[in-house]
Amino acid sequence: MEHDLEAFFADYTDSYNQALGDDPDFDRIRSYFTDQFLAAGPDGVQAASNDDGFLAQLKEGYKFYRAIRTRQMYLRRVAVTRIDDGHAMARVFYTADYARPAGDPVVIDFDVTYLLETFGTRPRIFAFIAGDEMGLYRRHALVDDQGRPR
Repeated sequence: MEHDLEAFFADYTDSYNQALGDDPDFDRIRSYFTDQFLAAGPDGVQAASNDDGFLAQLKEGYKFYRAIRTRQMYLRRVAVTRIDDGHAMARVFYTADYARPAGDPVVIDFDVTYLLETFGTRPRIFAFIAGDEMGLYRRHALVDDQGRPR
């Protein structure tokens, strides 16, 4: 089944922005992921379950994003590579809008690579590879050397 991954990630970005506000829908965010998935970044690779533990991580993660004054996430573009009839890789380019403690704006561009299963009625993420998010926050003075919000 052919899926519109640009629309999938536009909706995913919308759910991210909703979670920054007063009415987060973490079940909506969880619906984008398979029951088991992989997360890779500078700290290594971790296997995760889409369970209550993931829900708790989401709640803490968005609490952190609000603490560093994340205002909005924008989807710039999606570059898709089909792997086979049931899988795809999507490199997703984002721009995020933050405010420093003094209120001046900070705009950060970054990308995340996702692996998706695309069989069935809806694509779902089974792995993602992210860059050094905390390093970007340090470089832009949103967190201190220990990763605490400024």
